[in-house]
Amino acid sequence: MIPLDEAVLIGPDTPAGLPELDAALERLAAQDQRKSEIVELLCFGGLTYDETAAALKISPATVHREIKLAKAWLHRELTRGAA
Repeated sequence: MIPLDEAVLIGPDTPAGLPELDAALERLAAQDQRKSEIVELLCFGGLTYDETAAALKISPATVHREIKLAKAWLHRELTRGAA
């Protein structure tokens, strides 16, 4: 686990790809706000699937389905042109 103050540190030691991930998440939010919120709550907020479902007033099954689609979309966005 990384303390929150270290996790949000942006500077010369910023992990490679962080700006690209942020840009991809912004593009995802423009296309599908709910998927973007699910990614943020699960990956950055530390919520469980059940907690995320409750926060967004959707079923846990919807969270599972939406995160799979969001991960695939982000993967495609982040690897586009990398080949």
